[in-house]
Amino acid sequence: MRRLALLALAGMLSACTLLPESDPATLHLLPASALERADGPPLEARLRVETPQASALLSGARILVMPEPNRLQAYAGARWSDRTPLLLRDRLVEGLRDRGRLSAHDDNSPLGADVALVSDLRAFHSVYYQDVDQGVDPGLPVAVIRLDATLVEETQRRLLGERRFEAREPSRGTDVQQVVEAFGRAADTLAREVAEWSEGVLERR
Repeated sequence: MRRLALLALAGMLSACTLLPESDPATLHLLPASALERADGPPLEARLRVETPQASALLSGARILVMPEPNRLQAYAGARWSDRTPLLLRDRLVEGLRDRGRLSAHDDNSPLGADVALVSDLRAFHSVYYQDVDQGVDPGLPVAVIRLDATLVEETQRRLLGERRFEAREPSRGTDVQQVVEAFGRAADTLAREVAEWSEGVLERR
């Protein structure tokens, strides 16, 4: 009986290995293009870019799409290479460094900072607009990134400025890779606008 039980268990284990495994998701990096060097002398302030706060839905690595109003879905078999807030944080740091006016680092750095860029990520998904007044093809998704940003002086925790940023970039097709490229262009626009605004606020400080 013991031998029969062992044979039966071995058969069950071998059968388990024959079950189909789910296909692994394709990981996508957030595309980035170097920003143009900024005019003006370097600013003395050291800036720390905090990881944006985000809802549970936006804090993961899924690539999200809104096919119709108030309904979010995820692209099957595709994910970002990291959590969305981290991707955007790194893009902001990279953009600030490209422009060359501010010494910027993220919140993992042991370096101190004079000013912190704190933000809330409100949108990071593609949208299919049904209204023709939006000026886009209703059959193509539009990458949307929305960020509420705040600049805070570290020593006195004094508010220096706050602003909402939104970048929209139409995709050139419905393929996931084309949507990812649209997110990259939108992130480039957002990074440039955040950098220009931060430089202006700190220049007037």
